[in-house]
Amino acid sequence: MTTLIETEEHKALRSAVAQLGSRHGRNHNREALWTEAGKLGYLGVNLPEQYGGGGGGITELSLVLEELGAAGCPLLMLVVSPAICGTVIARFGTEAQKREWLPALADGTRTMAFGITEPDAGSNSHRITTTARRDGADWLLTGRKVFVSGVDIADATLIVGRTEDARTGNLKPCLFIVPRDAPGFQRNRIDMELHAEEKQFELALDDVRLPQEALVGDEDAGLLQLFAGLNPERIMTAAFAIGMGRYALARAVEYARERTVWKAPIGAHQAIAHPLAQAHIDLELARLMTQKAAHLYDAGDDVGAGEAANMAKYAAGEACVKAVDQAVHTLGGNGLTREFGLASLITAARVSRIAPVSREMILNYVSHQTLGLPKSY
Repeated sequence: MTTLIETEEHKALRSAVAQLGSRHGRNHNREALWTEAGKLGYLGVNLPEQYGGGGGGITELSLVLEELGAAGCPLLMLVVSPAICGTVIARFGTEAQKREWLPALADGTRTMAFGITEPDAGSNSHRITTTARRDGADWLLTGRKVFVSGVDIADATLIVGRTEDARTGNLKPCLFIVPRDAPGFQRNRIDMELHAEEKQFELALDDVRLPQEALVGDEDAGLLQLFAGLNPERIMTAAFAIGMGRYALARAVEYARERTVWKAPIGAHQAIAHPLAQAHIDLELARLMTQKAAHLYDAGDDVGAGEAANMAKYAAGEACVKAVDQAVHTLGGNGLTREFGLASLITAARVSRIAPVSREMILNYVSHQTLGLPKSY
C-alpha cells in the first residue's frame, strides 16, 4: 500500500544523506562523493542484501538522489548504474552475473552505463537497429548508440540490442553487458554546451564479440527486462529534478529573506513570495507522485508503476524548470553570476523535460494508455 507519510527509517535516511551532501556541496568532487556514498551503503541501497546491497528498493534510492540534489551535488550515475543496470541484473541476471556485478555496483567500486538511444530511433525503441547475431557460442554485436552517460568512467555498458527470433524471424530486444575495453567498442564524446560532471558519448559497436554469458537473463524476456529498467530510470530522473528544484528554491528563499531594497526584505512582497510558494507546492506534488511510482514499482506492479513513473517524471520536470527559473529571477542579476551558482541550472533543468523521454511522449502515453484515446503514432 502506498503511504503518504514517510517512515521513520526513510526520514533518517534523508537526514543522513543530506548531511553527506552538505559536506560536499555544490563544488563537490564527483569521485570523492561517489566513493564516500558507496562506503556508507547509499549507492546500493536498492540492491539485494545477499549481494552486498541494502535490501531496499527504488523508493530508498530515489530518496538518496533527491537529497544529494537538494544539497547541490546530485550524482547522475545513480540513475544509471544501480537504478537501471543494477535493477535489471538483480531481477533477471544469471547467478554469475549477480555475483560479479551487484556487490561492486553496490559499494561503488565498479559502475555500469546504459545504452539504448540511437541516432535514428529517438524515443521509438522499436526502431533500434543495434543487432546481435550468433557466431558459434558467441554473440557479435553491431550498431550505434548516442547520448550515453558516463561511458568513460564505467567498467561496462548495458547495451540494448535486438536478436532474431528463431521461431518467427522477427527481431526482439535483448540486453548485453559490454566491457569498456571490448575490441570493436568505440566511444566519441559529444560536444555539449551543458556543463556536467558526467559526459555524453556516441558509441560505435563493430562486430563486438561477446561470450554467451554477456547476455542478461532470458533471451525471450528482453522486452520485460527492458521496461524493468526504464521505470526506475523515470522515477530516478524525477528525484533528480526534484532535488535540483529544491536546491534552487532554497537559494532563492535565503536570498529573499535577506535582500533588502527598500525597507523590508524582498521576500515580504507577494510578487516575490507567491511564485516561490507556488514552486514549493509544485515540487511537493511531484514528490508525492514520485513516491507513489517508487512504491508501486517496489511492490512489483510494473503496469501501475509505468503510468505513475511517467507522470512523476513529467510533473518533476515541469516543477524543476519553474523552480529554477523563479530562483534565478528572484536574485535578478545575481542569479546569473557564478558566485550564486544558479545560472548553470537553467540549462540543466531543461534536461529533466527532455530525458530520458520527452514530456510530449509522456502526454502521448497518458492520453493513449490512461485515457484510452486513439493512438496518434
